[in-house]
Amino acid sequence: MSQAETMCLYNVLSGVRVIELASVLAGPSVGMFCAELGADVIKIENPKTDGDMTRSWKMSNEADTDISAYFSSVNWGKRSITLDLSKEEDQIICHTLCEKADIVIVSYKSGDAEKYGVDYKTLSKKKPALIYAAVTGFGEHDTRVAFDAVLQAMTGFMSMNGLPETPPIKMPVALIDVLAGHHIKEALLLALLKREKTGRGSAFSVSLYGAGITSLVNQAANYLIAGKIPQRIGSEHPNIVPYGHVFLTKDKKYILLAIGTDKQFLHLCSILHIAEVATDERFSTNTARVENRILVNSIIQEKIEMSDGDILENKCVQMEIPCAIVRSVAEALDSPYAEQFLFEDDGLRGVRSSAFEEYNNSTKPSLKRPPHLGEHNWEIKG
Repeated sequence: MSQAETMCLYNVLSGVRVIELASVLAGPSVGMFCAELGADVIKIENPKTDGDMTRSWKMSNEADTDISAYFSSVNWGKRSITLDLSKEEDQIICHTLCEKADIVIVSYKSGDAEKYGVDYKTLSKKKPALIYAAVTGFGEHDTRVAFDAVLQAMTGFMSMNGLPETPPIKMPVALIDVLAGHHIKEALLLALLKREKTGRGSAFSVSLYGAGITSLVNQAANYLIAGKIPQRIGSEHPNIVPYGHVFLTKDKKYILLAIGTDKQFLHLCSILHIAEVATDERFSTNTARVENRILVNSIIQEKIEMSDGDILENKCVQMEIPCAIVRSVAEALDSPYAEQFLFEDDGLRGVRSSAFEEYNNSTKPSLKRPPHLGEHNWEIKG
């Protein structure tokens, strides 16, 4: 059987070398994605700052180690070396590694890549086929320091998150970084395809700001087309009812409904023994339910608070009504459904960065634990 016949998506980057000159979340998430696809990913860290700053972002109960929980979230499967790029001898080592690399991922403030000699113009002189991916905050020429929370505030996400009576609320995941990482992955795979066809490398950048703006999707359209500025309405959906609303059950569990069609609403009313509500002209269509959001939600709540959560969830599932009991992160990760998306090595557990499953192929990525700072110095630098 040929190599092409045995190759699967999870080893398609086997033989590809990635140099990661990025820190925190967006850039490293791309490096880990490449490692999941079989690439050799070398993470270069600054010894003067004790490496990636997330190594020190610890909760109060974490062990005394340089592999923090936060760092481990996006650094599985990599090798780590330390280089001080303000020193000429370390720049030479870095350039040598980049010459042998296929992809370089950086996340520097404007001007720093040039200062340290790791900009695309410098590196591509010796490696024209190099693919160079840069993560920025606000674009290549903006020097502002950018962290996810700032971008959530600037791109409209915080303004929509929360209740009418609360201040704007940051989402508990660094969503802008995650989105930027996905945008980089898309461009990276396109660049690899382009190189396969033309033999030429590519250079591109993704800004956190751009990732945020381009991910506003329907909320952006609500303003640009309908002139409606999105407001804080909790988990409600501005265009669909009841969608996103959380109801309290008899046994004090929270259950979320995501009714997307009138047929689903009809089935819900049947389960709750309020079939007449589904034919009431105030509620029979989604448009009507949006107009009468408060009333229809209160009617549903009265019935749901008479039901046990698990029983109601099962009935909804059987009737193909989208719903779920609100589960904690622990409950979600302990679910048998989550097992296929988890890693484990050397006593550490982690979550994959890729969610796709290849048809007719049971292969799953198996990565080594996140590296200690400079763990592979001798191995790589010699």
